[in-house]
Amino acid sequence: MTTVHVQGAALDVRVIDLTPPWVGRPETVLFHHGLGASSGIWWAWTPLLADRYRLVHFDMRAHGRSSRPRADGSVTLDRLVADLFSVADGAGAQRFHLVGESIGGTVALAAAIARPNRIASVTVCNGAHAGGSIRSIDGWRSLIESQGMDAWSAHMMHCRFFDGGLPPALWRWYEREQAAVDPGFLLEAAAMLAATDLSPRLGEVRQPAMLMHGDSSPFIPVAVMADLRSRLADARLRVFPHARHGLPFSHAAECAAVLRAFLDDLPPTPPAPRYV
Repeated sequence: MTTVHVQGAALDVRVIDLTPPWVGRPETVLFHHGLGASSGIWWAWTPLLADRYRLVHFDMRAHGRSSRPRADGSVTLDRLVADLFSVADGAGAQRFHLVGESIGGTVALAAAIARPNRIASVTVCNGAHAGGSIRSIDGWRSLIESQGMDAWSAHMMHCRFFDGGLPPALWRWYEREQAAVDPGFLLEAAAMLAATDLSPRLGEVRQPAMLMHGDSSPFIPVAVMADLRSRLADARLRVFPHARHGLPFSHAAECAAVLRAFLDDLPPTPPAPRYV
């Protein structure tokens, strides 16, 4: 575990390198979670990836173990993209595969546009390229201001998961993680996301892309992901049945298996240096 200092925040970063010595210098996969989540959503992906890939998890600003910068209107997509590359630099990853969930998927697409030489492939889970297509976030501010983050988190759990879709311990953990997010940052980031539209620049994303989506997300219809696939040069789409907006957590093993097959099928990319 390490801390990467970025403008206005300190980000908690974890590098997982369990690859055997005969792998040499493994390729890196960097994961970016979405609003309300934390890097813990990726842990169950580890067993299906760690024998070949070096994994980097981090908590985005105002989430998890990262610091809570005050909400001051400075949340921009460029800022989040810069945070991501600072994490990659801190982890010694010059070129890497990028996996993003929800807003993390939007950040991943923007990162691939901004610095294509750094990104080997892009995977988007529950993400969107056009924020105007995202539904059901207009009431967040009134809910948080009237009832607090615990009420918002309880509401979000039913947007992310079907009842019974998680073991009780995992449900409670996720609900606590959401409730602990800084509300000012959350609302600023949600507003920024809703105003974002990467459509005009998606033709610049030349990297191979894997899109994963639940068939029942209340925020992003499957048609939006189909539109994203049509705008990318080299993309494939996998829709998971009986999945809402918490796909990477509720369907971790299935998602990790899809990612592993996708990555294994790509030509090798220059790896990050092995850490001792």
